[in-house]
Amino acid sequence: MSNQSFVSPDLIRQRFSRAMSDMYRDEVPLYGALMELVAEVNAQTLEQHPDLARHLRQTGEIERLDLERHGAIRVGTATELATLSRLFAVMGMQPVGYYDLTPAGVPVHSTAFRAVHETALHISPFRVFTSLLRLELIENPELRTFAESVLARRSIFTARALSLIAQCEADGGLNQADAEAFVEQALETFRWHHSATVTAAQYQQLSAQHRLIADVVAFKGPHINHLTPRTLDIDQVQRLMPAHGITPKAVIEGPPRRDCPILLRQTSFKALEETVAFTDQEQSQGSHSARFGEIEQRGAALTPKGRALYDRLLNAARDQLNAFPNESNADRYDALMRDHFEAFPDSHDAMREEDLAYFRYFATEQGLAAREQAQRPTTLAALIAAGHVRFEPLVYEDFLPVSAAGIFQSNLGDDAQSHYAGQSNQQAFEQALGRPTIDELQLYAQTQQRSLEQCASALGLPGL
Repeated sequence: MSNQSFVSPDLIRQRFSRAMSDMYRDEVPLYGALMELVAEVNAQTLEQHPDLARHLRQTGEIERLDLERHGAIRVGTATELATLSRLFAVMGMQPVGYYDLTPAGVPVHSTAFRAVHETALHISPFRVFTSLLRLELIENPELRTFAESVLARRSIFTARALSLIAQCEADGGLNQADAEAFVEQALETFRWHHSATVTAAQYQQLSAQHRLIADVVAFKGPHINHLTPRTLDIDQVQRLMPAHGITPKAVIEGPPRRDCPILLRQTSFKALEETVAFTDQEQSQGSHSARFGEIEQRGAALTPKGRALYDRLLNAARDQLNAFPNESNADRYDALMRDHFEAFPDSHDAMREEDLAYFRYFATEQGLAAREQAQRPTTLAALIAAGHVRFEPLVYEDFLPVSAAGIFQSNLGDDAQSHYAGQSNQQAFEQALGRPTIDELQLYAQTQQRSLEQCASALGLPGL
């Protein structure tokens, strides 16, 4: 079969993300209200801040703004994780980063499946934060054995989805009809099921150990637990949510508000109580809460030096708070974050000069016009000073462990926090995954380097 008939994995990913959004909007109507609110705030922000609008047009970010969303899913076994990796590969998504959430009392470790090249990200930046339950952290051996047996009996993928994954692997791609079928079949893995696979008493036992364990083990599939549109002003969305009938979590996770946003800020509405039927009930008489709506605002990707500074300032603020951020201390936490983060430069010039963030470089018309001049500048600093090269920060495409744990905890309830003696175990996660995860910082460095090489080529220079 000629690969000329294959649909691009990036386009399959784009179709899948839209189908996922439509499904989740039907399942969780409040998510639709959240999407409308985010669209309104984004439109107002672009109108009120022409410099931001110009920046987004120059970088191409404006075209993908309404495509910006991520989902999250939790699976229970190594087989489920490895098969998900194969499913996401059909859509050009690879496992980027390793996240250990056990220090925050959440018994999972995770990765993010996403595209890895800037051109693919512009077509569809859709990501799925994927967590694997750490069954070894269930303290009760009988309950652990029970959870393993329940998970071993289920199949979270349709037979047709598995067949299309294998076909794609063998042929190197999917044609139009098969790509459409794949999106339809893959969506079934992420669909909500009102029927549980355990009795009410068994559900309570799992939930008593940790509510997230019950969420992973007690259902037919790993239902998508949230989708996340991208906003340009998360503080404004947070303020407006109550007026739209949406109750936000108390604290925006991530760095404080800045003139030049960095990394990732997230907030959400609280998980919904949904009726479920346990195996010893004829009708939906029980309830379960796991699914919620989330919003994100993305800023500049930080270098190792920048991440070290971010982590130091974040830890200092949280240590001074000396408690889990919640409704009772939200104002104090926000003030502590603002105070500590005064030590982080708040301009792109300073962040670039101090090697705190990654940037994409562009040759300007002025630079192109001067490429034949004998006395033109040839170093990056001189080219920027002369206006021959401009730069824009790379958007952070990944996640933050403390923020992810904060979102999990706020939607599971503060009483869901637990303390685990287990240490980070990236080796075990990658063994379950069937491949190593990719270092996200290397990806940003490669994108930055490619842009420098493109600038040098455009300006007729041997390198930058």
